[in-house]
Amino acid sequence: MEGAIARCKEAREFIMAECMTPVIAEPRPDVSKYAPRINFMQIDPEKIGDVVGQRGKTINEIIKRTGVAIDIDDDGKISICGNDAKGMADAQKMIEIITTEFEEGMVLDGTVVSIKEFGAFVEFAPGKEGMVHISKIANRRIEHVEDVLTLGDKVTVVCLGKDRMGRLSFSMKDVKNYKKGNK
Repeated sequence: MEGAIARCKEAREFIMAECMTPVIAEPRPDVSKYAPRINFMQIDPEKIGDVVGQRGKTINEIIKRTGVAIDIDDDGKISICGNDAKGMADAQKMIEIITTEFEEGMVLDGTVVSIKEFGAFVEFAPGKEGMVHISKIANRRIEHVEDVLTLGDKVTVVCLGKDRMGRLSFSMKDVKNYKKGNK
């Protein structure tokens, strides 16, 4: 038995020294871009409904856009699984936006999803939209929102806080002031 164990040890050392080390001397700093990964994040359990959305609409849209698998536990622990690091990061960012309490001065990127005569609605994550009033779109007076924006435009906005009815208000023209740290 001792002889068999000694021969196995010799064989293992030979394989490692003569076969493996010339091919890969040390572990890679990161796994292959095709290797499956899993990231965890924690949210307030009160916000689970916001992430899932009505009949799963919000979470299914995140999955569709990013190509990841998402699992949410009752305690707010979320696991994001996939093999695309960018898709996983995008999904995590969307969930963070959905669960964020927006504050004045927050700068966000979004897509114009609706245009009305009084302003434009911008979506930041599935199920999370805000309105930019026509007076907050440009530094000059504009007659029609369509003169500046079209559906699908990617825009950057800054949160101005809540309006009189408790809805979030955003501005495009004031973004540069907040990006520089001025309020």
